[in-house]
Amino acid sequence: MRDLPGLLLRYRGTPTPTGNRCAARDGGRLINNRRSDAGASQVNEKPAIYQGFPYGAVYFRKTNPPAADWERDYAVAREDGFTSFRHWFMWAGIEVAPGEFEWDDYDRQLDLAAWNGLTTIIAEHVTIAPEWLFLTYPDSRYERRDGSKIDSQMQVSSSIGGTPGLCLDNDDVRAAAGRFLTELVTRYRNHPGTGGYDVWNETNIDPDVCYCPATQAHFREWLRKRYGDDVSILRTRWGRYYSAWEQVQAPRTLGLYGQSIDWLLFRRDRAHELLRWRVQLIRSLDQDHPITAHGVAGTLGFGIEKGIDDWMAAAEVDSFGFTFVASRRSDRRWKQALAVELVRSASDGKPFWHSEMQAGPLWLQPQVVGRPLDDGRVSTPDDIRYWNLMSMAGGVNGIYHLRWRPLIDGPLFQAFGAYDLDGSRTDRSRQVSAIARWAAETEQQQLWAARAAPAPLSLLFVPESQAYGLIARHSRKPYERAISGAWRALYDLSVVADLRKLHQLAGTEVAYLPCPTLLPDEWARALIEWVRAGGTLISEATPAWFNDHAHAATRRPGAGLDELFGATEFDVEFTPEILDDVQFRSGGHRAYGGEIRQRLTPTTGVPTGWYDDGSVAVVDHEFGAGRTRLIGTMPGTGYSTHQDSGTRGFYQSVLDWAGVRPQARAHDDRLVTRLHVGDAADFLWVINSSREDVESMVELFGERSFNKEMRVLWGSSDQLELSETDTTRVRIPARDGLVIRIGR
Repeated sequence: MRDLPGLLLRYRGTPTPTGNRCAARDGGRLINNRRSDAGASQVNEKPAIYQGFPYGAVYFRKTNPPAADWERDYAVAREDGFTSFRHWFMWAGIEVAPGEFEWDDYDRQLDLAAWNGLTTIIAEHVTIAPEWLFLTYPDSRYERRDGSKIDSQMQVSSSIGGTPGLCLDNDDVRAAAGRFLTELVTRYRNHPGTGGYDVWNETNIDPDVCYCPATQAHFREWLRKRYGDDVSILRTRWGRYYSAWEQVQAPRTLGLYGQSIDWLLFRRDRAHELLRWRVQLIRSLDQDHPITAHGVAGTLGFGIEKGIDDWMAAAEVDSFGFTFVASRRSDRRWKQALAVELVRSASDGKPFWHSEMQAGPLWLQPQVVGRPLDDGRVSTPDDIRYWNLMSMAGGVNGIYHLRWRPLIDGPLFQAFGAYDLDGSRTDRSRQVSAIARWAAETEQQQLWAARAAPAPLSLLFVPESQAYGLIARHSRKPYERAISGAWRALYDLSVVADLRKLHQLAGTEVAYLPCPTLLPDEWARALIEWVRAGGTLISEATPAWFNDHAHAATRRPGAGLDELFGATEFDVEFTPEILDDVQFRSGGHRAYGGEIRQRLTPTTGVPTGWYDDGSVAVVDHEFGAGRTRLIGTMPGTGYSTHQDSGTRGFYQSVLDWAGVRPQARAHDDRLVTRLHVGDAADFLWVINSSREDVESMVELFGERSFNKEMRVLWGSSDQLELSETDTTRVRIPARDGLVIRIGR
């Protein structure tokens, strides 16, 4: 290794005046939405304006790559267009004895980054705890619901012991973790290779933990803040007749009771309190570098089960991101598109990034067994190009691959990396390099400054509604199938719906409420006032049948929603196992529902849909300045099950009724489109998800049209016919795309 300038050594742990950091090149700026108020819990409301597109990968995980290759690998990364590396700074591999830190490997990573013009994202891993800590604080080991404790285990993504760490609800463990984070930040905060921090890797918790005494104490404190100091409130909320708070214990089995809902909400809230603790500690020590985090885009599936809430996590950091790999989630295009849109929506205007994207195979893992080879099990250069374009079209502000080169130890051997096991280039890495270099070109900077066009319709995410499936059906699938099926149906009609929580309701004009069987009173009141003020609401069956304490309503829909929808329940069938084929007629289409069948009696509403027995399945209603449509089953579930033209046609009739049109549409459904809006121009992404070439007409809606100023940014001009109307013809190769700059 050639000698590094003394500048690097002067920065190591040595304070310098603000602004005197050596500026590496522009990479890594997706997390530069900085704050000047040390320790503040609120981030800037304005999103940063980015002039570049950071492109990087996870590189160092302690056991790999070998030290002899580091200098060469950094030089290759620089030559291939990478702007940044992210490394796992694992507590277990650094503080090898109390107060004894081994930093040499990490020092060299940051030195090499600065020398090669890359930035470093420091990914803290206090969840991979030192071996000695397990012996020092044995009572702080995570406790499962069956009472067993979790000892130190191997981390499959780094082949090092210390996972899943110790429970941070214990003061001694949290203090020790805080001391480690303090040492970490103060060592590297002034290093010219530092770009920022990534905290709480993949923002989720094990659904089986923790039931230790410290967590139980935090649960009781959470309950007191929620309900007040009088423990007798739990008689009506839970049906528990406690005489003192010390008697209150977390439920170790879930059922359709208020205690289960409270426990699930507490676990989520506490996990994000600990995220805030990390952020505030790091911010108190380093006000210059931004802080990011990333999840698994899992809120809509196993959110409440694993303490996941992308909105809550994104609110704590300067930017937010997500892991999505086709090998684990499948290569179906709507799944990646939904993951991107979920995180874009949750980021609420902040920068967001595809934090971990695959570029290599995955072998032997349970998620891939039995699936076709081309369903993400291998990664061809064409696949990598397609996955990159799909996330870029969704609006991400940067992309990192979850390996630069693969691991050589453990069950994830050879997984995910674009480069070979020895670090040599491959056809996959050459494709990655081509994308990285294209993204860095000056001509693309207006493209990265543009943002995805506002969604014409929103799906509403209600955590308590999601909890219903888990506590009543012991499955996350009821809610996941309803919300993802509805989103997929709209996506197949070229409408990209965003996703919103209660605090974002005022920002949308048309909303779809999936699977609302359990709905908090707060949501019901907000929906009533929102529709009264002019909103358009489409709801699936049984809204507010239960409230957020699992009490059934005596008049249904509950919480006053019968007046909102102009209908009451005639009867209902909670028979999900025999309702996969339930159908109804509405809007000239025969559609599938599922999960629940609720027959309706219109009061002030108008019937617009019927079951096969002639009973009412759909009721429309005008309410105040707005209007509603209540559907007596779950068409989202129906589309998730069948993906049929009848249910898709019903969703088209809903869009027509609500006055919603796509922003762009390809006439061949193998192509997907996405419009981005910039200050000086708009940009149309057209992507071919199939494995064959496609020629199709593409149509713009609204006041936009193609024109003489069109310019192709990705692809070639011979793939696009010149047009001055709202339609044009495109030719897209397999697993490829076109990016078109549309002048105004």
